[in-house]
Amino acid sequence: MNNEWKQEHLAWHETLELHELVAFQSANLAAFKKKLPMVMDPELKALYAETIKTLEHNIRELLKFYPLAPGMARNVSPDMTGFDAASLLGFAKASVRNYAASITETATPQLKETFQKQLLGAIALHTKIFNFMHRHGYYPAYNLEELLAHDVQMANQALNM
Repeated sequence: MNNEWKQEHLAWHETLELHELVAFQSANLAAFKKKLPMVMDPELKALYAETIKTLEHNIRELLKFYPLAPGMARNVSPDMTGFDAASLLGFAKASVRNYAASITETATPQLKETFQKQLLGAIALHTKIFNFMHRHGYYPAYNLEELLAHDVQMANQALNM
């Protein structure tokens, strides 16, 4: 019995997961590389360097799957503002998830109410950041081909920093 799976292209849902991972890791890779020269503690600096090396490996490995993505434009050039905005968007998305999870673990009504209020604020912030990125072409959410091409460009820029 042959257990090898062969496909001509990635499924849409896994392509979107690939996009999320590459975009998140690329934005953080760029941020960590910017921060590395300012880290003075040798042990912490070594942890940053290890994280950078790991992210570079992960991104290179994941980029190999992009040719299998369903349709992809190739000529997109995001600038460094895109990295900064992507870092904010990643933070906002993580905040929404963290607040949502915290609410399910909270028994104290006043604390739950505070978490809920702050969750709504995190959602509003995420919306503002997304709208900024979409308006400026840093997140072409409605065009999968451009979105994937943008990922490849951002990943390569982060790798080459």
